[in-house]
Amino acid sequence: MTKILLTTTSFQDTPGDHHKLLADTGWEIIRARGPLNEADTLALVGDIDGYICGDDLITRKVLEKALPKLKVISKYGIGVDKIDVKSCTEFGIPLLFTPGVNHTTVAEHTFLLLLALEKNLLFHTDSTRANGWKRKTGHELFEKTIGIVGLGRIGKEVAVRARAFGMNVIAHDIYWDEKFAAANHVKRSADLDEIYAASDYISLHTNLTPETRDMMSAKSFPKMKKGVLILNCARGEIVHTADMVAALKSGQVGGYGTDVLDEEPPTPDHPLLKLANVVVTPHVGSRTYESVVRQATAAVKNLILAMHGEKPLAQINPEVPVKRVV
Repeated sequence: MTKILLTTTSFQDTPGDHHKLLADTGWEIIRARGPLNEADTLALVGDIDGYICGDDLITRKVLEKALPKLKVISKYGIGVDKIDVKSCTEFGIPLLFTPGVNHTTVAEHTFLLLLALEKNLLFHTDSTRANGWKRKTGHELFEKTIGIVGLGRIGKEVAVRARAFGMNVIAHDIYWDEKFAAANHVKRSADLDEIYAASDYISLHTNLTPETRDMMSAKSFPKMKKGVLILNCARGEIVHTADMVAALKSGQVGGYGTDVLDEEPPTPDHPLLKLANVVVTPHVGSRTYESVVRQATAAVKNLILAMHGEKPLAQINPEVPVKRVV
């Protein structure tokens, strides 16, 4: 029987039609609770034909053990920085993904983090629950400037919502959509330094690459306005953790709202968890009922199409042909 490994927890925990879609294949579903490290992934591969993964660490070593049986990897999501894409391509494994399904949800979550920081939400809820009724004065978003790093699907949705708040929007992206920018009054920055200098808030919506790793660091923080707020619904590794902690303590960075960390789940002594001017959520920016069903359905459809030798909805390595295996 065809065996499929399923590790993404939001897929498994959220009710919806995606469960029936997968069950109706008649395949044996092997379930695990991700995200998995290399050792845990190694223990599960070797006898699976297909793999629906979240943010599991899929290294060359994992792929070598999974072969020759593994035929398709269907990523639940869009970020593939935890997957050895080069090795997938070398070994002829189609790597599928699900773009365009969670941009609304992640953009909304970005503003949850921003408003929590600017309105001192955690302080006020903690105080009220403790019968303290203590109050801090916050800030409006109106007429502030938000700098968006990465004006893709999510970045565009952030820009639309920022304009609704009456904010000024400046953005940086190597693939510039002039039509969108003009229609939504988004200023194009010449470079990242212009974003840093102009922005009251900096929102990260770029992929993790060798160029973007540690983009937010001791080198970039001095170029920013003192007290800038930084929002991260992209990848934790875009921010250099030790440098961020130092900047938060000095006041150069006024607050950090993030849905991602460099270590997930974090250890209890992770330094960002100790600071009052940090809001951390556990990588749930795309985890709404609506978004999960869309994303899970796309991941299952991708897998079914590829396993039957048909063109998937989206493929990271389209140079690898899909071949019928069922």
